[in-house]
Amino acid sequence: MAGGKETPRQKMINMMYLVFIAMLALNMSKEVLSAFGTINESLEDTNTNFEEKNEDALEGLARKADESEEQFKEVFNSAQIVSAATSELYIYFAGVKEGMYKSVEDPKDYETMDKTAYTDELFVSGEKLTSAGKEFLANMIAYKDKMNQALVGNVKYDVFLSTINDKFSGDPVSPDAGVKGAKVNYVRHHFVGYPLISSITKITALQNDLKVVENEILSSMLSGQLTQIASMDNYSTLLEQSRSAYYQGNVFDGSIVLGRTDNTTVPNEVKLTLDGRPLVKGKDFTLEGGQVKLNVNAGSAGDHKIEGLLIFKQNGKDIEVPVDKSFSVIPKPNQAIVSADKMNVVYRGIENPITVSMPGVPENKVNASADGLRRIKGSQYMVKPTTGTELKINVTGEIEGEIIPSSAIFRIKSLPRPTPTVRGQIQEGAAIQMPKNALKISPIGATFENFDFDITPVVKQFTLSIPGQPSVVVNGSRMDSKAQGLLDLARAGDIIQIFDIKADVPGVNVKNMPAILVQLTN
Repeated sequence: MAGGKETPRQKMINMMYLVFIAMLALNMSKEVLSAFGTINESLEDTNTNFEEKNEDALEGLARKADESEEQFKEVFNSAQIVSAATSELYIYFAGVKEGMYKSVEDPKDYETMDKTAYTDELFVSGEKLTSAGKEFLANMIAYKDKMNQALVGNVKYDVFLSTINDKFSGDPVSPDAGVKGAKVNYVRHHFVGYPLISSITKITALQNDLKVVENEILSSMLSGQLTQIASMDNYSTLLEQSRSAYYQGNVFDGSIVLGRTDNTTVPNEVKLTLDGRPLVKGKDFTLEGGQVKLNVNAGSAGDHKIEGLLIFKQNGKDIEVPVDKSFSVIPKPNQAIVSADKMNVVYRGIENPITVSMPGVPENKVNASADGLRRIKGSQYMVKPTTGTELKINVTGEIEGEIIPSSAIFRIKSLPRPTPTVRGQIQEGAAIQMPKNALKISPIGATFENFDFDITPVVKQFTLSIPGQPSVVVNGSRMDSKAQGLLDLARAGDIIQIFDIKADVPGVNVKNMPAILVQLTN
C-alpha cells in the first residue's frame, strides 16, 4: 500500500514482481511474460476502481465545502490540488503506456512482448537520457513537489508524503544497495533492458501507487475534518428561548445548549450564575437531552445575565465551554401606541399612513380596525376617512392567549385651501411680473402650501380677465386661443386677473382658491 501496512494482496503482487525480475536474469519464459500481462490487467482493474472511489471522495468533500464553507473550504482546496496533481501524472503515464502498446501488433499477446528495444530507444541514447526519459523524470518530480506543497506542515499527512517522496523522487538508484557505491539513473534502472510487458506493468504499478495514496489522502482529509468538527474544542453555547422577551412574574424557561445537540452531549459539571447568584441543579435547572433546562423566575424588568462554565471530560481532561448569555424582561403592556406618521390628524378623502404597535407584542399578534382602515404590511396601515369629524381605531394585542384591547381617536379634517400658481410661481404680495408671451404659455396650477402629504390638485377650469374687456372662461390648465387672443389686447403694465380657479383631487372636494394677479411687463 502507499501508506500504512501492506495488504496480503499487495504483498503477493510485490513478491511476484521481484521473482519475475530475478527470473529475467536466467531466461524469460513465455509463461512469465503472460503472468506479467495478467498482473498488469489486474492492476488496471484495481486502478479503475480507485478512480471511481477517488472521484466519489472528492465529490463528497465538494458537497461538504458547499454546505459548510468555513469548515471544509481549506481542506477541499488542498484536495483539489492533490487530485489535479495525481490526474496529471496518471494521464502522462497512460500516454507512455499507449506508445508501448502501439509498438506491437497485438497488445494482448503478452508472450510476444519480450523485446527491450522500444523502451531502450525511448528513454536512453548511449549513456544519456533522451528527451522522453528526461520528461518522465521531470513529471514525477513535479508531482512530488506539488504534493509536498499541498500537504506539508500537517503532521497527519507525513506518512503519505514519506511514501510519495520515496516512490516518486526520481533519484538515482543503487542496484547493490550501495555496496560498490555505484548509482544508476532511475529511468535506466527501472525500464532499460527489461521486456516490454515488464515495463508496462511497472508503469501500471506506479499508477496504482498514485491512486492508492490519493485515496488514502482524501479519506484522511474527510475523516480528519469531521473529527475536528466533533471535538469539544469547537463547541459554543446557544441560548434557546420560547419567546424574545419575558414579563415580570413569568418563569424564564430558556435552555442553554451546545452548537450540536444530542442526547450524548451532556456536561459532566455545570457552574452557572444568574446576575451573580449561583444556580442550583434540580431547583433552578435540570439536564435534559443534552440541554441545560432552566427553570427560574424571570425577575424584574431589565437585562439579566447568565454566566459560567459547562465542563466536559475528553481524553481524561476537563474541557471548559464558557457561558455568557443575556435576556431581557420588559413590563407587561396595558396600552397600545398608535401614531399618525405625518401629523396628529387624518385628512378626509385621502390615504393617511398609520403605524399601529403594542409594546412587547409581536406585530403579527396586533390587529387594528376602523372605517376605511386597511393593513399594508406588519404594523403599517392606510386609513381613508370619508365622513364625520372623528375616527376611532380599535386595537387588540394577544399575549400568551390573553387579548389586550386598546383604542385611539383621531380628528378628521378637510384638506386645506390650495394656493393658485402661474408657471409654478406663487403670488406673494404684489402681482407677479411676467411678459405677455410668457403668460400665454404658462400653466395655471395649484398647490397645498406647507402640507406634509405629497398630493397636488389638478386645475380643471379658470377665468381670465383684462382691463376693459369681457372675461373668458378657460377649460383646462393652459390658455386656449380665446384667452391668448384676449391677452393680445392687453398693454404693458395691465393687471391680468385669473380667478374662479377650479381644481380637483380624486375623491375630494377642494376648497375654492383666491384669484392670482399678473402684471404684464411688455
